[in-house]
Amino acid sequence: MHKIVSLFLLMLCSAPLHSDEILHQAAVETMVKATRYFRSQVATNGGYLWLYQSDFTRRQGEGIASPTTIWVQPPGTPAVGMAFLRAYEATGDTLFLNGAVEAAQALVWGQLSSGGWDYRIDFDPEASKNWHYRRDVEQGDRTTGERRNRTTLDDDNTQSALRLLMRVDQHLDFADADIHRAVLYGLESLLKAQYPNGAWPQRYSEWADPSQFPIKKAHYPATWSRQYPKERYLAHYTFNDNAIADVIATMIEAHKIYGDERWRRAAERGGDFIILAQMPDPQPAWAQQYNLAMEPAWARRFEPPAITGGESFGVMQILLELYLAYGEPRFLAPIPPALAWAKAAQLPDGRMARFYELQTNRPLYFTKEYALTYSDADLPTHYAFKVGNRTDRIESLYQRILKEGRETILAERAQVRPVAAEQIQAIIDTLDPAGRWLEEGRLRNPEDRHAPIVTQVISCRTFNRNLTLLSQYVASQNQP
Repeated sequence: MHKIVSLFLLMLCSAPLHSDEILHQAAVETMVKATRYFRSQVATNGGYLWLYQSDFTRRQGEGIASPTTIWVQPPGTPAVGMAFLRAYEATGDTLFLNGAVEAAQALVWGQLSSGGWDYRIDFDPEASKNWHYRRDVEQGDRTTGERRNRTTLDDDNTQSALRLLMRVDQHLDFADADIHRAVLYGLESLLKAQYPNGAWPQRYSEWADPSQFPIKKAHYPATWSRQYPKERYLAHYTFNDNAIADVIATMIEAHKIYGDERWRRAAERGGDFIILAQMPDPQPAWAQQYNLAMEPAWARRFEPPAITGGESFGVMQILLELYLAYGEPRFLAPIPPALAWAKAAQLPDGRMARFYELQTNRPLYFTKEYALTYSDADLPTHYAFKVGNRTDRIESLYQRILKEGRETILAERAQVRPVAAEQIQAIIDTLDPAGRWLEEGRLRNPEDRHAPIVTQVISCRTFNRNLTLLSQYVASQNQP
């Protein structure tokens, strides 16, 4: 009898693996190989840029970068760190957690004394003297002088750094004192930078005088200049590039991780500003930026006072996220009129204009010479004056919230969505023997900015996407 059982077990153990088990194993092996290469060959002090020539002779973030430089703005260091964390959560392999910790430590090193981050961090001993860091303050050097110290909320810069640090802090059970201290310092700086009406500036290096920022409801200016006025706009209330929405999302995450009611109050105050900033009829949506009188205002020379068909969707999305987080009905109230406006404002091809003229709702564009116009015949190419239309997506989530309730949606989000096996196989197949996903890319040419260098590159965006999809596949296979 024992021989029969032993023979059966031997046959069972030697039975071929099912195809999904083989793919699962291959996915994990690919994740490990790619991560080992990225950490050992691509990283600079644990941090990352955006693009690297395959032989590392050229590298860049948003601009050309030196070998001692890393980038904060996604898809740089925080985004790579988050991809590592997702891989750790899917596999439990500390290889990935250690990569995330290294990225977090790089960010801690480059945290500014104002509490946030510049776009880049330079580890060169001489170049780094151009910035004033939190660690300088802790060592008694409190005078900024001529050094850079401007926290940037543009393009999810500081926000993405804080979200990675918070998640790493959580995974380390809040035991790493340097990382934990950096989180609290950064979050508290955002509290200090928040205006009385709940908004944030796009950038800051010091705290504003609250008396200079009265709480007002948004309204249309009596007149506005069609010519670029060349005025400073750093103190404007700024939705551009989802700056405020990303801060609110960061505060929601902070409250979820730490349970500190200060972070919830900051998030809700941000939502209350969004309610204040919704324009009255006939355009109940949002501008990209507002002056202190709460009027849509100029920012850069191609960003006029206007209603935005771009950031208005990000604003609606964060209002829905606030409701899902806290269940406060006031965050849903702005959605129906804003959706009605968006439906009426869409272009004939279904897209949205980036800018709509105040009150008339006519699409506004610029010529290549930056003359304001109603024509789209001569658009500059560096900026999206027509953007995607997210009306259906926003309305779908809004209707689901009304019909199904927030608990149902939150429970659904807690589940990992499956990824098609064909997509995973393609990711596995395109990893080269060294552990790289190589692709053709364009690098900036220092000798001629109009003639980019086309070459084989290593892209952090591609790495982040592929590692995240592999992690999602592995995690979905592990679900009961």
